[in-house]
Amino acid sequence: QVQLVESGGGWVQAGGSLRLSCAVAGRTFSTYPMGWFRQAPGKEREFVAFITWSGGTTYGADSLKGRFTISRDDARNTMFLQMNNLKPDDTAVYYCAAGPPYSNMIRIRESEYLYWGQGTQVTVSS
Repeated sequence: QVQLVESGGGWVQAGGSLRLSCAVAGRTFSTYPMGWFRQAPGKEREFVAFITWSGGTTYGADSLKGRFTISRDDARNTMFLQMNNLKPDDTAVYYCAAGPPYSNMIRIRESEYLYWGQGTQVTVSS
C-alpha cells in the first residue's frame, strides 16, 4: 500500500507563489510516476502536471505552462508543485497521485492512477 500526504496549501494573494509537497510512504517511491490534479468548487477534478518515475520527463496542462512546475526528490520520497503568479482561478483542492510502477506513459486521466492523497486547499484572493 502506498500512502500520499499533500502539504503546502494555504491562502495567497493573486500574483503570489506556493510550493506544494506530496510525501509518499514506502521504499519504492522512485518507481512510481506521479501526478497533480486539482478540483475547484463545483467543477470536475482536472489534470495539472505529471512526472515520470525516472524524473526525466514532465508534462503539464497547457493552460498552466509557464506558471506551474512539477519536480521530485526521490531521496526524500517527495514530489513538488511550484506554483507562481497564482490567480483566483487556481483556487482548488490539489491532489497528488501515483501511477503504476515503472511506467513512463504520460498519464492525464484520473483512472490512470492507483493511489491518491487527501488533498490540500489552495485559495487565491484577488
